[in-house]
Amino acid sequence: MRDVAVIGVGMTRFGKYLEKSIKDLVREAVEDALKDAGLDKKKIQAAYVGNAVAGIMTGQEMIRGQVTLSAMGIDEIPIYNIESACASSSSAFNLAWTAVGAGIHDCVLVVGFEKLYDKDKLKSFKALGTAVDLENYMTYFKQAEEHSEAGDKLFQEGGGKKRSIFMDMYSFMAKRCMRQYGITQEHLAKLSVKAHHNGALNPHAQYQQKVTIEEVLNSGDVVWPLTRMMCAPIGDGGAAAILCSKSKAAQYTTKPIWVAGSVVGSGVISTDPDNSITRRLAPKIYKAAGVGPEDIDVIELHDAATPSEVIDLIELDICAGEDIVKWIDEGYLEIEGKMPSNPSGGLTTKGHPVGATGTGMIYEIVKQLRGEAGKRQVKDPLIGMTHNGGGIIGTDGSSMVLNIFKR
Repeated sequence: MRDVAVIGVGMTRFGKYLEKSIKDLVREAVEDALKDAGLDKKKIQAAYVGNAVAGIMTGQEMIRGQVTLSAMGIDEIPIYNIESACASSSSAFNLAWTAVGAGIHDCVLVVGFEKLYDKDKLKSFKALGTAVDLENYMTYFKQAEEHSEAGDKLFQEGGGKKRSIFMDMYSFMAKRCMRQYGITQEHLAKLSVKAHHNGALNPHAQYQQKVTIEEVLNSGDVVWPLTRMMCAPIGDGGAAAILCSKSKAAQYTTKPIWVAGSVVGSGVISTDPDNSITRRLAPKIYKAAGVGPEDIDVIELHDAATPSEVIDLIELDICAGEDIVKWIDEGYLEIEGKMPSNPSGGLTTKGHPVGATGTGMIYEIVKQLRGEAGKRQVKDPLIGMTHNGGGIIGTDGSSMVLNIFKR
C-alpha cells in the first residue's frame, strides 16, 4: 500500500435545515474541503459518497452521489454510493483510502451527507429504525433479555415511536456497564456536561451551550439512565475529505495528515455482550497502524448516547474498566486531560446526521492534528483516532470503521 494523506476537510454546521436540500449540504461541505486543500474540483479522480436514509427522508433512492455532485460540476468521474447506516461515510473513506493506497487513483473525494430532520419526528425515528434486521430484530432482542443476568429489558414501551429504538439498546448496554464498573447516572451526566462544554467551543456543533449536571439530569427522561441531554439530536449535515497519494499531496500541502490505518468489520449474531465489534476490531487497527492504545492522543467516538463513550473507551483498551470512574471524576477525558475524548462535542452535541457523522469525525481529528481546532484544541497531538459504528445485527453493531491518523 502507498502512503495516503488527507489534504483537505470541510463540513457544514450540523443542525435542522428544512430549507436546505441534499445538494446544498454536499456543495457546502465539498467546497469547504476543496478550499482547505487548495484544489480545483477538476483534479478529483473519483468520489466516494456515504448516505444512509435519503431515500426515506427525501425520496432520492438511487444515484445520490451523482445527483448531488453533478449539481456542483463534479461529474464524469467514477462516483461510488455507499450505505452502511451511521458508518456510511466512514465506510466510503475506507474504500477511498484503499483505492489511493492501491494506486488506482491519486486524488479522491469522500463526502457524507444526511437530511434526517423532519417536523414529523416519527418519520425520522422510522428511518433510523431500518438499521436493524427488520424480520428478526425482536427475536434477537428477546434472546438478549433472556441472557441478561439482571433481567434487563431491551425493548421498552415507546421505543421507535417516542424515541429511536437505538436509545433502548444504549440503555440496555449502559445498565450492564454501570453494574460492572460502578458508574452512576451522575457520572454519565458529567460526561454530558463535558460534551456540551466542548460543543460550545465548536462552531460546527448543533448544540453550542454549556450545561450543568443538574440541567442534564433534569432535561427529561428518554429511557433510564438516559436523559435528553445524553442523547444525540436529530439533524442534517454534510462533511467531506480529500485524500491523495504521497507524491500528489506534496504538490498541495506542507502539513498532510497521514492515514496510518483503516479497518472495517461487521457484526455477529450473538447474545454475548462482550463479543462486540469494537473489541474484535481494536487489535486489528492497532496492528495496521503500528501503534498501541496508549499512543492515541485524541479520539472521536461514536457516542450516539453518552454511555457509549465509556463503553467504547473500555472496549478499545484505551481505559481499563476499573479505572473509568476515576477518569471521569478527575477530568482525564476533557480537552486538557490525559486522554481527550470527543473534543468536537461528540455526537451528543455536535449532532448525528448519520450519513455525515463518520466524515465529521475525520474532520475533527484532521483539524486537531494540524493544530487548527481553535478553542477546543488539544495540546500538541501526534496521533488521532476515529471510531464510527452503524446499525445493529443481533445485538452487536452491524458495521464499524476504525481509523488512525498521524501527522
